[in-house]
Amino acid sequence: MQKKIEEIRKSQGKLLVKNVKYSWDNIPYYKQKMKEAGLKPEDIKGLEDIHKLPFLSKADLRYHYPYGLIATPLDNVVRFHSSSGTTGIPTVVPYTKRDIELWAELNKRCLETVGATHKDIVQVSYGYGLFTGGLGLHYGAERLGAAVIPTSSGNTMRQIKILKDMKTTTLACTPSYALMLSEVIKSNEMKVDELSLKRGVFGAEPWSENMRKRIEKGLGLEAFDIYGLTELCGPGVGIECSEHNGLHTWSDHFIVETIDKDGNKTDVDGEGKGELVFTTLQREAMPVLRYRTKDLSWITWEECACGLLHPRIGRITGRSDDMLIVRGVNVFPSQIEEVLMELKGVGDHYQIIVDRDILDKLMIKVEVTNEIFSDSISELISLEKEIKKRLFEMLSLSVDVELVEPGQIPRPEGKAKRVIDLRKDM
Repeated sequence: MQKKIEEIRKSQGKLLVKNVKYSWDNIPYYKQKMKEAGLKPEDIKGLEDIHKLPFLSKADLRYHYPYGLIATPLDNVVRFHSSSGTTGIPTVVPYTKRDIELWAELNKRCLETVGATHKDIVQVSYGYGLFTGGLGLHYGAERLGAAVIPTSSGNTMRQIKILKDMKTTTLACTPSYALMLSEVIKSNEMKVDELSLKRGVFGAEPWSENMRKRIEKGLGLEAFDIYGLTELCGPGVGIECSEHNGLHTWSDHFIVETIDKDGNKTDVDGEGKGELVFTTLQREAMPVLRYRTKDLSWITWEECACGLLHPRIGRITGRSDDMLIVRGVNVFPSQIEEVLMELKGVGDHYQIIVDRDILDKLMIKVEVTNEIFSDSISELISLEKEIKKRLFEMLSLSVDVELVEPGQIPRPEGKAKRVIDLRKDM
């Protein structure tokens, strides 16, 4: 086991050396950054030298919008994708034909890891277009030889009809949309056992273990977390296996590190907790060196019972730039979701609203289930008190709670908008 891991790490080092030289030769900005750090390509001799390389950030990509970080002539680019964010300058990512083929292979690996085969029917309910989610899983499923239903997002009743009538076995979408599908199925008094679903591949937003349980119960499937970033390729960077003990990241394509909040402590050997940093090893059009993702997690090379030797990262617990600071307390939306999703009577949808009077105020708007909404006022009061108590125990912060009837919080067809920070408008 250890010998095989050492071989993998040695191979990563060789690919890193090659990638650094390629980036130096073809991307003027990378050459400039390395010179400013006092580096030349020959200073990077293996994996042990990766910490010498400067970081790359989303701000770098936006500053060089749209073509400033392309390492190949535009004639060789066959595709562009872009970040799904709606504010600021977009992050544009180019692909060569080989990049597209490798991306398809990574997504095929991911589907194989969760048990999908050429006999499956894969319904891709991620959005298609500039967002990478839909096409990434689509290509992977086709490469696997499975039948693909490219439903994209939206038109929920049609989605459910297709799930049932076409006997979809594998569903790919955001976890918040999976929750929405299960909610509509229940409200239309459909039985989950009418579906043929075996598994779901859910990503593009952080989600908790308790949300996993709700999705699995609501759709009658096994839920798997998939990880990816537009800047790296899109979905396919990593995925859970059936052990559900972290997401395997493909070591022949990516080096993953964790760093502390100041970017000082680097860990590529496992047991590291902090912000994930990725280096691509095989991308042609736009390689990235030490890209700061802002995603918070851990890494480990410990042996997995599934037999895969690729390192694992933990499920994303939040993003460093999504962290809210409320009256001096660090608050992550994932902490609040974890509390809400384990309480009986709480529905699948909520919003976190931060406002300011003299001091910051944190209010959680929570949908309740139809059952508890029909109960006595005392049941609602009791649930409100329990939510406040649990959140105070988690956050050491008093929180206002507003319980609302089912259907009052907007339903997402893509990524859920959970946080409304009104302080930004002041």
